[in-house]
This record gives sequence, structure tokens and C-alpha cells, in this order.
Amino acid sequence: MLSLDGPEHARHREPFAAPFRPRQTHDRFAAFVEQETDRLVTALEPAGAAELRRSFAGPLAVAVVTEALGLSGVSTDTVLAWYEAIVASVSDITAGHAPSPAGTAAYAQLRAAVDATHGTSSLLGAAAGRLSLPEVASNAAVLMFGGIETTEAMITNALLHLLRHPGQLALVQAQPGLIDGAIEESLRLEPGAAVVDRYATRDTALGPATIRRGDLVTVSLAGANRDPAVFPDPDRFDVRRDNARLQLAFAHGPHHCIAAHLARLETRVALRTLLARLPGLRLDEEHAAAPYGLVFRKPGSLPVRWGRNRQTG
Repeated sequence: MLSLDGPEHARHREPFAAPFRPRQTHDRFAAFVEQETDRLVTALEPAGAAELRRSFAGPLAVAVVTEALGLSGVSTDTVLAWYEAIVASVSDITAGHAPSPAGTAAYAQLRAAVDATHGTSSLLGAAAGRLSLPEVASNAAVLMFGGIETTEAMITNALLHLLRHPGQLALVQAQPGLIDGAIEESLRLEPGAAVVDRYATRDTALGPATIRRGDLVTVSLAGANRDPAVFPDPDRFDVRRDNARLQLAFAHGPHHCIAAHLARLETRVALRTLLARLPGLRLDEEHAAAPYGLVFRKPGSLPVRWGRNRQTG
């Protein structure tokens, strides 16, 4: 579904779309996301310090993807291992190298897990009634990548923005309803995927550029999200920005992120729980954190502390 257009794109996307509509997303996943978030934060609480990308945001995203796909009997550690190996293999292919043996093996294991869902009521099992098993496995890899990579970034980036801006954090703590504004504003400034590739479906002109049918067009979502004609003072993080939801972090049109509502749900629950359960949550000043990456944007790590601030007593 990632690279196709028109009727073929719709054929691949539609079997997966229904569970990710707003009401279905809440009914199907809210309790699970709350439970996983509680479990992860409970394990963190006594420590007083942690690196939240790998100990919280990543594990939460992997657990939700595993649940969403219906990979019964497959551990989150296994799904994460598949994901990392497949991503590394895709990177090798993009660079002109042969796919790694580990990536090939991981995809074969994912394919076997998809085959095992055939005839079940899971998302993958239901999709298998409309698509071939190789097609289901290919789309499962797409959903796995989107659900882990960009959601982990979304949670990490939103938390980083709030902790970097104490005044904005104080607003959110005083008015919890502003959490959604903080999420949208973070998505605007640092989308998990900063650029997307598209192929032109017809000849067109875009400003001075002539684009032919079939041409590859690389679109900067980060650039669009900082358009000063749409977002005044575009480099400022403002949780009360009234049009932040116009951001394009989830892209737009037929390829709009299929699980955008689920990603928002995960991030909302994550921020609310972390801020409520880890008092005095703050960046670890001994370890700098900043988003990086040309295509995918997030900090390499997010070290934080909570509890009594030793400097202020």
C-alpha cells in the first residue's frame, strides 16, 4: 500500500483501514494502550532516571503494533528484532547492496507468522480473505515500520519539546486539555518522517518545476509545516497554536497515515501518564538530546530524571 496508487492502492489499503477509524481505534486499543503504558511506567518509577526512547517510547510502540497486527504468540522482543533486521536490509538495498541474510530471515519469519493468522479473526487473518498471503505479509511489514518508527519518534519528540520549554509544560500541566495541542505542535515542528516520496500520476507544473508522469517527487513535510503563510512565527513551539492540526506530519490524501488516530492515542496516553506519575520530570542536563536525521527525525536517546531536583532542593 505504500508505493501503489489508484485502484491497486485501494485494494491493498482497504482491508487494513477499518480498525483504525477514530471510534474503532478508541474501542479496540484504548484499554490496551493504558495497560501497557501503566506497566512500563510502573517499572520505571523507582529509578528516578531513565532513557525514555528505548525504555518507554519504543517498547510501547512495539507492543501496540504486535497487538494491532494480531501476532498471537509472538513476543514484542521478536517483533522488534524482525523490524530492526528488515529496516537494516531495506537500507542495504537502498544503498545498492544485497539484502542482509538477517533481513531475509526476519522477513521469512514474519511471513510464517502471517501465514499462521490465516482463517483467524485478527487484522492479518481478515486481510488474508481479500489479499494473497505474500501481499498481506508485505503490508504487515509496512504497518510494522510505520507503527514503530514514527510512533516512537512522535512520543519522544513531543516529550522533548515539552521538557525543553518549561513555560509550555506548565501550561499543559495546568490545563491537561492542552496535551492534544502539544502533540499537534510537536508533529508540526518535528514530524517523525520529515520527507516522503511520491510518484507523479500525471504531467503537472509546480511553480517553476515541470513534473512528468512517473517522476519521483520528494516532499518535505517539515518544510510545509513551517510555512509562515500558514503558521505565523513557525519556529516557535506553542501548545495553544489554534491551527496546529493543519500540520502534514501524517501526509495527506490517499496515502494519509492509516493509523494516525492510533498514534495520537498512544502519544496522548504516554504524555499524560508520564507527567502524572513522574513528578519533576526533566531532561538530564548531563546528556544532551536533540532530534536528528534527514528522513526520520528523533533523538538518538532521551535521558531524563524525576523526583527531587538536587540543584533546587
